[in-house]
Amino acid sequence: MHLRTASFSILVEYIPVIATVVTTILSVVLARATLRYAEASDKSLALAREEFEREWSPELHIKVEKVSVNEVKLIVTNLARISVLLQMVQVRKLSQAVPSERYFLNEPLVGGMTWMESFWKRLTVATGETFDGPIAVSVTFYASGRLYRTDWFRFQVGVKNGGIQHIDASNIAARRVRVLVGRDGSPMPRREMVHDAASGPINKEEVAALS
Repeated sequence: MHLRTASFSILVEYIPVIATVVTTILSVVLARATLRYAEASDKSLALAREEFEREWSPELHIKVEKVSVNEVKLIVTNLARISVLLQMVQVRKLSQAVPSERYFLNEPLVGGMTWMESFWKRLTVATGETFDGPIAVSVTFYASGRLYRTDWFRFQVGVKNGGIQHIDASNIAARRVRVLVGRDGSPMPRREMVHDAASGPINKEEVAALS
């Protein structure tokens, strides 16, 4: 009877130890399951954020199209869902560091829609009466309280005696739009041409400071 009582007492003493081991094992299993769930949630959140940014980030496409010798169309397409407000168009020869022609706009452009206007006179002002070579066109616009500027879309243009001979788009991948001014109105870090788009001509000391 004494041995049976002693064995029962030892078993009772081991029960907390066994419970602790079982609890530890279950905690490890639950912790691993929680980590896996957290990783899956992070991946889903990252994919959702990427899809949201892809759909709602501003993205414009610029096209210069020849209609006739004396007629050229500037076509700006809003590829995103978000609406934008077109502010300025700049045209420059690639051989020049600053735009040859720029003019201001105040044209709303709804997401998925296209805006166009006659561009022949603006183009010939930038190129001159006779020209054959590459030009670049960029658009500055507001979206969600921020000022953006597209990359320079390039075209091969031939002009003779003020008449447009040909316009061919260069197959060069454009970078995404760049923020010029944030929501709080403070200027964002930018290079020379971005400063040019936001503030007008700058001097050599300012260029050196930005580079």
